[in-house]
Amino acid sequence: MKRQTIAAALLVAGAAPAWGQDLNFAEVVVTGSRIEQDDYSDDMPAVGLRRTADYLVQQVTIRGDTRDVTQRRQEIRAMLERAVGLAAQNGVELAYGDYILTPLTPANVEELSLESDNRPDSERVDFLVKAPLGGRESGRAAEERIARYIAAVPEVGRAQMDEWGDSTLSVVGPDSYRAQIAESIAADAHALAAKMGAGYAVEVEGLNMPVQWTRSGPAEVLLYVPYRLTIVPPR
Repeated sequence: MKRQTIAAALLVAGAAPAWGQDLNFAEVVVTGSRIEQDDYSDDMPAVGLRRTADYLVQQVTIRGDTRDVTQRRQEIRAMLERAVGLAAQNGVELAYGDYILTPLTPANVEELSLESDNRPDSERVDFLVKAPLGGRESGRAAEERIARYIAAVPEVGRAQMDEWGDSTLSVVGPDSYRAQIAESIAADAHALAAKMGAGYAVEVEGLNMPVQWTRSGPAEVLLYVPYRLTIVPPR
């Protein structure tokens, strides 16, 4: 493909669906891969953008089993408020959400609802603890930071806080990396066309698809667009 044709294709890459524009700024959870959608390709492309995730994310649970329901809920809520109040001084941030994350602050802490636990007379509330990554902050250091924070939050009555499940990662504004991803795809397309010889071209389709993501290491993510590349022989 000629340089002008590839450049034109990259312009199409900016025409993402309207809903995807929110992901220029929103923070999203990275587990195994992006939530599957019927109109997305499941093919993993050869070229994308690998980078350190913005946060290590750990789900935590505050649960209480005091017999009296009113006292039990008061204890859980009181410990939750302590957890929110101690986050900043322990170098972590709190959030909630399954896909797009919302910061958990004193202003919205009441939005978290209590749920029945797996035992009688027991309830719990779940949220996320985030430790920043990048620079000298490795995944191991972030895990230790979160563990120290959890240990620093004092229990209230019979309420206690524990980690729940494995940690994951998050990325802020995945769609903001679209141009960098497109540049990597264009460079790869040019290189392939040159290796094939004179007269060969490369066609790239799918650059208008939303940016997707997957975990590619303990603290690393792969951001990509599910494009398709076709080698076109000389005519």
